[in-house]
Amino acid sequence: MQNKENHDPKGPQRQINTPAGIMGPQRVLRNPGTDSGEKTGVTGLSRVASVSSSTKTLKFSIENFDIGRPLGKGKFGNVYLARERKLKFIVALKVLFKSQMEKEGVEHQLRREIEIQSHLRHPNILRFYNYFHDATRVFLILEYAPRGEMYKELQRCGRFDDQRTATYMEELSDALQYCHERKVIHRDIKPENLLLGFRGELKIADFGWSVHAPSLRRRTMCGTLDYLPPEMIEGRTHDEKVDLWCIGVLCYECLVGNPPFETSSHTETYKRIAKVDLQFPRVVSDGARDLISKLLRHSPSMRLSLQGVIDHAWVRANSRRVLPPVYTPKKP
Repeated sequence: MQNKENHDPKGPQRQINTPAGIMGPQRVLRNPGTDSGEKTGVTGLSRVASVSSSTKTLKFSIENFDIGRPLGKGKFGNVYLARERKLKFIVALKVLFKSQMEKEGVEHQLRREIEIQSHLRHPNILRFYNYFHDATRVFLILEYAPRGEMYKELQRCGRFDDQRTATYMEELSDALQYCHERKVIHRDIKPENLLLGFRGELKIADFGWSVHAPSLRRRTMCGTLDYLPPEMIEGRTHDEKVDLWCIGVLCYECLVGNPPFETSSHTETYKRIAKVDLQFPRVVSDGARDLISKLLRHSPSMRLSLQGVIDHAWVRANSRRVLPPVYTPKKP
C-alpha cells in the first residue's frame, strides 16, 4: 500500500529473533459493503475506544512495545512482530489506518472483530489481547503464530497428506463448535484466515466477516468466492451451517491444492457451487471423499455436524491433534 501512513509504527525497527511467520498472498474477496440490517451503535473510528471496554483494563500505547519485522501487509495496514517491553511478551501487532477504513466504510468490521474475538478463549482460536489507538491508527494486540499462514504453507507443500488435513479438520471443528455455542458464525473460513502455532496447531484468525447473531440467521453476502455456499450466492438466509460448507471446501483444498469449484470465471464458479458440481481426483482417499461429500450438501440441514466431523472415521483414523500448552504469565 503506497501511502505515507504506511511507514513503520515508530521509527527504525528493532530486530527480534524469532521463527519466521510471514503471511502469504491474499485471494480476492467479495465486497458486500455494510450489513444493512446490522445496528453498529458507533459510527466512525474516532469512537472505537467505546468497543469492548472490558478488555481495556490496561492502557497501552506504541511506546509499550519494541517493534520487530513485518509479518504481513493488508489493504488497511500491516502486522508487525512486537515485544511488550515490561513483560518481554512476544505478540503480533496489527496496525490499521483509520483513513483507509473510513474510506472503504468498513469501520463496522473492525468493531465486530474486536467485540467478538476479545471474548473467545480456545486453543485453536488466535487470542485477542487488547487494543489501543491514536489520531490516525488503531492497534490490535494479537497472539503471535510463529509458523505463519496456512495458505503460504499450502503453497509451499502443494497439498497436505491425510494426517495433516484430518488434524486440521478436528481442530477447526472443535473451535467452531465453541464459536457456534456462543452464537458466533465465522463466515470466512479459508487458508488465508488460518494461522499455525508453534507446534503447527491451527489458529482461526480474522473475525472481520464473522457475526454475533442471536438468531444465527443472516442474508449478507460475504467471504471468499471459492468458499461461498449455495444459500449465500442464491441470496437466501443463512445460519451457522455456512461454516460447515467452508470446512468441506477447506478439506478438499488441503488435500488437492485448489478449491473444488474453482474456474476461470466468477459466473462458472457460481454455477458449479449452485449445482454442487463436486469432482474428486484420484489422490483423495475414500474416507476423505465421504467426509467432504457429507459437508458439501446444497441443503444446509443435510450437512454433517461439527461433532460429526470430529467423530468421522477418516478423521479419527488420521488426526494427530495435540493440544498446545496454556500460557500462564509469571507473577512479577
